[in-house]
Amino acid sequence: MLHNGVWRVWVGSVALLAATIVLGRLSTRRIPEPLAHPLNEISSEIDEWSAIGDTKPDPGTLRSLDATSTLLRSYRRQNSQLDLFIAFYALQRAGESMHSPKHCLPGSGWEILQRGVVALPGPGAPKLVNKFSIQHEGRKVLMFYWYQSHDRVIADEYAGKLQLVRDTLLTGHTAGSIVRVSLPDTPGAEQKALLFSSQMMLEVQRCLGASSKPDQLSLLQSPVQ
Repeated sequence: MLHNGVWRVWVGSVALLAATIVLGRLSTRRIPEPLAHPLNEISSEIDEWSAIGDTKPDPGTLRSLDATSTLLRSYRRQNSQLDLFIAFYALQRAGESMHSPKHCLPGSGWEILQRGVVALPGPGAPKLVNKFSIQHEGRKVLMFYWYQSHDRVIADEYAGKLQLVRDTLLTGHTAGSIVRVSLPDTPGAEQKALLFSSQMMLEVQRCLGASSKPDQLSLLQSPVQ
């Protein structure tokens, strides 16, 4: 009979080997999926907001994101400005997740004043997305963000990780995106962001080439903690 110490080492080695094999098989099952339409073809007119220009994230941010495609665009409506950011990944690794604003914001000097979820109006069941109120050097901003794949809108990145593992095992299709909408946190900002984000969700679905109808997008209702 094996000594307890030897037994533990043997069990640990077997577990490590099994995990390596599983992760290796998961990686080989991933199938890159291109966008059906480039992100820059997203409409320049959304709910009375008009695009005023696209820019590129700085090189450091691009390296950190390591995304397949990005879109950074500003929209204007009368005296208000709104910023849209989308990062698309043709494939993702099981167990990983896209960069989360709730982790990145403090490192960039932003203070998170409030966070929760809000339901986007639209066809079918409401889609929950993250809602953050943030502040930096006296400037207050309202931010909505969510994770969107071919047939899902997800608020919580941890739920997204579980779905990613499931997708990798079942289909190998792991393409997805993070969508972020932000504007000055002033009276009426939330309603403006709700209407814009609801339309943007459908625009992103079109770019992803989702086969399901808008009202069939499923929703994981796990909120940010």
